Amino acid sequence: MNIYQHFRPEEREYIDQVLQWKSNVEQQYAPKLTDFLDPREQHILKILIGEHGEVNYQFFGGISGLERNRALIYPDYLVPSEEDFQISLFEIQYPRKFVTIEHRQVLGTLMSLGLKRGKFGDILISEGRVQFFAAEEISHYIKNNVESIGRAGVKLVETGIENAVTAAELWDENELTFSSLRLDTVISGIYHLSRQKSLALIQHGLVKVNWTLIENPSFSCEEGDMLSVRGHGRAKIMGLDGKTKKEKWRITVGKQK
Repeated sequence: MNIYQHFRPEEREYIDQVLQWKSNVEQQYAPKLTDFLDPREQHILKILIGEHGEVNYQFFGGISGLERNRALIYPDYLVPSEEDFQISLFEIQYPRKFVTIEHRQVLGTLMSLGLKRGKFGDILISEGRVQFFAAEEISHYIKNNVESIGRAGVKLVETGIENAVTAAELWDENELTFSSLRLDTVISGIYHLSRQKSLALIQHGLVKVNWTLIENPSFSCEEGDMLSVRGHGRAKIMGLDGKTKKEKWRITVGKQK
């Protein structure tokens, strides 16, 4: 059976990587800890590792219900603990009375350190408190190299995971109709943009599907896809609800509040 036929062509490299991780755990009988994975990567890993085999997996990102998680792939003798995931939690101290720090500013600052996105987990913002999860192996580097975010001078304080704030994701759900599942068509409908504007956003590298940059307007969207359009926010295809009498797709879409 060709495993690749069940996934998109651009996911082939990651599929090979997961299969190699699984093989290494089987042969070496030792666990493998990954970087933080986005939900699509977690979904693929879950399918490829499978259930009830000699190799198991668990996801953990610091607390339950997070988007980005590290995966621990391990032989069946091991009983994992939270410590095995090697996750640090940082709280950002800044002059909250005078400035506001946004999610994109935190992510931009962290990415400017020259580290992979996979080294950072979720960014949590709740009532002015700003926190983020990171891989333990880079915690000292982060602390020594982040002194400002946006225009605010900041101090990073490493704290226990039990001190994590809860920042619930809220989605506005609507049922929309689309003439096709092409990416440019879907973006036009979700964000109320002209087809020309949607094409320009895609061609200028401002659109991601499942955290992967997509520059092909005819890319076919599927149920569960997460869309991100720079300057317009994120949306998720919650469900494909069939076609109308006029052969248009009925799609349930969630837009992040």
